[in-house]
Amino acid sequence: MGRDFFPPATPTGGPRPTPGDMAIAAVAVGLDVLAYLAPGEEGPGAPVTVLGVLLVVVSFVPLLFRRRHPVPVLGAVLAVQLAVNLGLAVDPGSPMSNSYGGAVAVALFTVARYCGRRTVLLSIVATAPVQLARYLNNDVPFLGVGLTDVVVTPCLLVAVSLAVRQWKHQLDINRKLLADRAVTEERRRIARELHDIVAHHITTMYLMSGGARSTLDRDPDTAREALVTLEESGRTALQEMRQLLGVLRSTDTPEEAPSEPQPGVDGIERLVADSTAAGLPAELHVTGRPVALPMPVGLTLYRIVQEALTNARKHAGPARATVRLAYLQGRVTVEVADDGAGDGRAPGGKGEGGGYGLLGMRERVALHDGSLRAGDREEGGFAVIASVPLPTDTYEKGRVR
Repeated sequence: MGRDFFPPATPTGGPRPTPGDMAIAAVAVGLDVLAYLAPGEEGPGAPVTVLGVLLVVVSFVPLLFRRRHPVPVLGAVLAVQLAVNLGLAVDPGSPMSNSYGGAVAVALFTVARYCGRRTVLLSIVATAPVQLARYLNNDVPFLGVGLTDVVVTPCLLVAVSLAVRQWKHQLDINRKLLADRAVTEERRRIARELHDIVAHHITTMYLMSGGARSTLDRDPDTAREALVTLEESGRTALQEMRQLLGVLRSTDTPEEAPSEPQPGVDGIERLVADSTAAGLPAELHVTGRPVALPMPVGLTLYRIVQEALTNARKHAGPARATVRLAYLQGRVTVEVADDGAGDGRAPGGKGEGGGYGLLGMRERVALHDGSLRAGDREEGGFAVIASVPLPTDTYEKGRVR
């Protein structure tokens, strides 16, 4: 397919002229006034009169609305320019000496900028008699300057306008692509958050309810503790869901209560405790000098630990898990390893529920230019290891208090 030299372009002018419209109209009309006042090579020209200057200045008014009504504005400007060139208002029969017509140039440029192919071609043809009128009563050969004014200059104006039109059209396409990409990225982010929240808390609630049911008769105290953990997990899931759904609201109405802060590395200890209570004994080891992490990095590490522990509870069978959080120079790493037999969890595999767990972890880490490895351990079990680089000024902000 060939290139469309006349891509769709809707007139952008409003009901009132902008300062830019006024400035362009003033410059164009100012050039016409100077051309009227300056002597030329075509002959003595029409005598300079106040009425002649006023006629030239009349073009200023329609030019103010050129972007909203490009074709009528060109017609009005051509009518004024034709009257000036013929000397109808100042000295009939004696044309102006110097005037291509700045107003005509701006109006023709605008028509080519917004109108269709047929309209542009007709506009070029319509400017020809207006320019020809300048050479009716002078000695300048038409094949010289006249041919340039009638043919070459209008074509150059249209060519420049079409180039600008193509450029603006491409800008609009790029802007739309960027907007679509932003929407897609936001949808994927929300999908990751929903998956992590639902998978972790629902799995915990499922395991705790099963444990409470099995121990209700022989160990009421253990069953009671399981139900308390079940209640807390449900409450936390509800809070996180409300916070996430609040992002999707299209209203600007302020919340009646402030939103809970996003979880970070300080919440990993609670994830380990929940995992232990849900039947997967886990322990946390922190090495290095803890520092205040940026909120997106802290949330990423929290979600990785949350998803890895959830997967371990689902797939590892009877096992123990270890979470290692290490603060290194320029980066922070987290490792979640279990010693269970597993059921075929492969790196990058989809696994249960469409496999968005490992995929979501990889996407989260990739957003921070980090790396993630997930796979079977040589000594048995499964491990997820994520490494996320930190901004250069992270360690300048001091130790976590």
